[in-house]
Amino acid sequence: MKGMPMTAEEMSVPAAELTIVGHFDNRPGYVTRRVTGSPSWLLMWTQDGAGLVEQAGVSFTAGPGDLVVLGSGAAQHYRVAPGAERWCFWWAHFQPRPAWLGWLAEYARATGCHLVHGVPDPTRDQIDEAFDRASRNARWLPPAITAVRPTATHTPPAVGPAAVRPLREYAPAVAVSGPARDLVLNAVEEVILLATAAARPSGDARRAEERGDARVHRALALIAAEPGAQHSVASLARAVALSPSRFAHLFTEETGHTPMRAVRRARIQHAARLLEVTDMDVGQVAAASGFVSPFHFSRAFSHEYGMPPRDFRSRLRPNA
Repeated sequence: MKGMPMTAEEMSVPAAELTIVGHFDNRPGYVTRRVTGSPSWLLMWTQDGAGLVEQAGVSFTAGPGDLVVLGSGAAQHYRVAPGAERWCFWWAHFQPRPAWLGWLAEYARATGCHLVHGVPDPTRDQIDEAFDRASRNARWLPPAITAVRPTATHTPPAVGPAAVRPLREYAPAVAVSGPARDLVLNAVEEVILLATAAARPSGDARRAEERGDARVHRALALIAAEPGAQHSVASLARAVALSPSRFAHLFTEETGHTPMRAVRRARIQHAARLLEVTDMDVGQVAAASGFVSPFHFSRAFSHEYGMPPRDFRSRLRPNA
């Protein structure tokens, strides 16, 4: 370890039961080595620069958009990567929830060592927001129970976005209370799920793309995710970087029906779910599903299901 400066904070090994979140922006010379590993898991999300990570006999460089998740028990060694001017990253120590291990499995480089490489730009912003929220929530406490009666000389404190000041420094925060720990773990879960889902399509999606054009599958995913949006051939074509005419031809060739037929079917299926599980009236269901009017919705629904929306709901929920 000669020639590798370390602070006591960097050498420390968090206790297994602790949930900690923090943010570092380190320059060359920063290094952490844990010969016996850590009893907690460690997650590192690189925003800028690069870090060199070694664990369980593997070594790799993590750059912007890379998520590293290290399991407990294996020796750890990570530092600013050679040649990099900095390593700016969020980190968290935690104990994983069981579902996370399945999400991470396909990104394992070695036992307990995972690299989720190249998370796309739009998802990076969501992950940054999740970490920011985790840092705040680690400090969460129930509000004090004090009764303050508003008077002419007393102005209640501001609430909402205007009252929140962005943190300039993210000092490491230990989630002490049970609710704070759960809130931080919820954010960590969001980070892992977002990263693993966005970095590479799931097995089902990959198999689907192997059977057809990835741009058509992307358009279908956009429609399914938000059927009530104002989709058009032009908007879907823009989303997959094709001209409207080329997209419409390719979509019809792949699926056997036009893009707007797929949109209408997705909207009707969405409406059927709302009719089944909510008490929204037909007009509200129509609007939430992207139809311009209840009349248009009822006609399209009847064509698809062979009965009007109200009759459909009555058959599913006879006592509603």
